[in-house]
Order: sequence, then structure tokens, then C-alpha cells
Amino acid sequence: MARNTNRRQFIGQSAGIGAAYWVGGGTQVKASRSALESLSAACVGVGGKGRSDSSNVYDQGVSIVGICDVDANTLQQKQREFRDAEPFSDYREMLDKLGEKVDIVTVSTPDHSHAAAASMAMKMGKHVYCQKPLTWSIYEARHLRELSEEKGVVTQMGNQGTAGDGLREAVEVLRADAIGDVTSVHVWTNRPVWPQAVGRPAGEDPIPAHLNWDSWIGPAPMRPYKQGVYHPFKWRGWVDFGTGALGDMACHTTNLPIMALHLFDPIAITAVKNPGLYENETYPSSSLLKFEFPEREGMAACDMYWYDGGELPPEELTSELPEGFKKKISAQRQGGPKTSGMLAVGTNGMLFSADDYGQRYYLLPRDGFSNYEKPEQTLPRIPFNGAPDERQKWEFVKSITGEHKPGTMSNFTYAGRLTETILIGNLALRVGEGDRIEWDAKNLKATNVQDLSVDVNQFVHREYREGWTL
Repeated sequence: MARNTNRRQFIGQSAGIGAAYWVGGGTQVKASRSALESLSAACVGVGGKGRSDSSNVYDQGVSIVGICDVDANTLQQKQREFRDAEPFSDYREMLDKLGEKVDIVTVSTPDHSHAAAASMAMKMGKHVYCQKPLTWSIYEARHLRELSEEKGVVTQMGNQGTAGDGLREAVEVLRADAIGDVTSVHVWTNRPVWPQAVGRPAGEDPIPAHLNWDSWIGPAPMRPYKQGVYHPFKWRGWVDFGTGALGDMACHTTNLPIMALHLFDPIAITAVKNPGLYENETYPSSSLLKFEFPEREGMAACDMYWYDGGELPPEELTSELPEGFKKKISAQRQGGPKTSGMLAVGTNGMLFSADDYGQRYYLLPRDGFSNYEKPEQTLPRIPFNGAPDERQKWEFVKSITGEHKPGTMSNFTYAGRLTETILIGNLALRVGEGDRIEWDAKNLKATNVQDLSVDVNQFVHREYREGWTL
């Protein structure tokens, strides 16, 4: 499709003035206009979650001009859908070659490659949709957040529950003090559902002809290829590539309370239960983390607890849940299937969600809220019917064209802060059980490393492998 300078200047101006920022629960929205013609996208990663990310962007009227995947078999499958898209196995080559043909870049790779790809795209003035967690490291989250604000592009992280009316309503309920001052939040998950607590296998296997192993490793330290160990899905549990159960699910399951209660910039993090990283290679099979937040914006100090691998909140809390869910908890305590949930505990009651995406919530005890009237709507709703993924892609694309004036809710200003909060938890898995890390959020560093068994500041960021940069 032909592109002209006036049109491309127009798109850039439209994006720069159309961004919405959801910090502190409010938005700063500036005027925008509709695009003159359809947008085009280049998709980094089109397997796994990238299959639906690319398809859902296309369904919003966006032309797919480039697709990139390290696996040639995956590329071949996707080319059947996007016959006019040029295929690549290295996103750097794709963005360099397609350049001005691209308005949007989607990033749906393993966690360790998110930041480098998204950063390159934004520096080129592209609008970016990036899967959760936004980044692999804490520093990368800050970098993408600041870069997105500098460039004025439209951005969105793929925690699709943010697009749902249920989550936005629950946020309004918490902000309206329905349950009083929230003093603790408890979030648990049925993850991991991939291998963790295992060491690196010895030896190496021949790299399949269809796999660009160098591009798959990307900015991470090089290691030998082993069949079925890292690629495709099992990378999540490996420290060099994934962010474990916390990184995988917390951008979904903590999204509701973090947004409602402004749970950014914790002052301390403790691994209450911590088997530790296994040989510094994989995350533990289970953990229990405590995040401490001070008083902020008139809200009471609050602790947030994260449970994975079968860990659960105390029975005195789970005994207050709805009867049907209590039976599931009871079964789990006896070795049954693992559950997921979020419970915010306030001075006047509790808010519970059994949905990973925060779409359904209950005020407890139920008889205490039988006559509860919902607060006035303060957050916009997405005027598009569809699955959460589809609604979020609609929000993203229509924010670029200026047709959705509020902009994207999970933009990198918000998502960057959310991701920072979450990934600080993984630092606690590197020290001893019960060790409390005192955290300076402004400067992204622990201030009490002399009291810890490991200097965790070295893990806030890492040096990239040669040829890969932010």
C-alpha cells in the first residue's frame, strides 16, 4: 500500500496528541482526529499468544505488512492468513526494512525480548502493543514507560482484563470506599503450569533447521539448544527468559487492586515462603511474597500478599468466601485442583474476585451488602462487544485513530508502573526466606543490601548480549 509523507506526519501528530494517562485514577486527554486511511502493522512473534494478537489487530482493519517469528514453521502457518505480509526471523531486520510502511508494532515474544523490541519500535515512532508482563527486568519497565511518554505514541500492554466492564466497575467500587480502608490484599494463582525448580540440562542438541536460535536467545546470555526444554512454552520458568508465575499472572490478577488502590512503589518486599531459585536457573515451585505499601493519596497503608504453586491465604480469610468457592479451597487444601483468586480486606468488609481477569466480584459478607448501590461511573467503558482480547485491540486501534478519546487504559505509563511493582517480587526470591528488602522505588534500588545475603541491585537490569540493545 502506498504511503505519503503528509499522511504519515498526520498519523504521528494524531498519536502524540491522543494519548491518555491513567495515573492516579484520572486521565489527561487531549484532542485527536481520525486517521486518513487504514493503519499497518508489523507483528513480532506470531505463535502462542501472538497468533491471536496479530489476528485481533487485523480484525480491527489494520493491514499486516510484516510478520516475524524465530520458528519458520510458525511463520509458514501465519502466512496462510496474512498472504501479503513479508516474513522475517529477526525483528530488527523487519523494522529496518519495512520502516515507513509500519504504523503499529505488536510484541508477543517470550518475556526477555519484550523491552528490546518495543523500545526499537517506539524509537522509530511506532505505536506498540506488547504482551504482559511488559518487561523481563524492573529497569526495562521504567525505560519503556519513560520512552513512551517521550515519544507520545499510543501504547498498550496485553492484560486484556483491563478492557472489561467488570474490572472497571470493581475499581470504582474500591475507590468509593465500599469496604472502608483496605489494609491487605491477597492474590493467589494456580500457576505454575510449566516446569520450574529444575536445573539446566547437560549437553546440547542440534538446532532444528526451522529455528533461529540466535534470535530466540536475543538479549539474554547465549546457551546451548536443548530439544523441548525452552522453546516453545517452557521458557516461562527459566530465569534468563521468563518471569515465573508472578510475571506470568500478576499483571492479570493484581491488576484490579493495584489500579484501584494505587499500589505502586512498594517500600519493602519479603519472601515469606521461599525455596529459592533452583541453581539460579529456574523459579521455585511455590512462593509466598509480601509487598508493603505506605499511606498514599489519602489511603491507608496496605500489604499485598502473593501466593503461587498451591500456597493459599490463611483459613480465617478463605472461610469468609462464598460457599461454592470455599468448597474448592477445601478440596485444594486436600490435594485437589489449584484455584486462583483476589481478596481485598477492608475495615468494613471484603471484595473478592474469583476471575483471573477481575471481571466478576463479590462484596462480603453478602448480607452486609444486600442493599449496596454501585457508585457513579468514573471510568469509561469500551463501546465494543467482543471477547476481552478483541475489546482491548479495539481500544488500542481506535485510540490511534482518535475514535476512542479516552485512550488506552493499560498504556505503558500505567503498565510500566504495574510491571515494576510486580517484578520487585522476583528480587525477593534471590535472598533468604524472611529477608526483607527495603526498596527505593524512585532510584530502583534496595537500600539495605548490607543486611541481605545477595546484592539484589545487580538483578534490577542486566547487560544485553552483543548486538541487542534498548
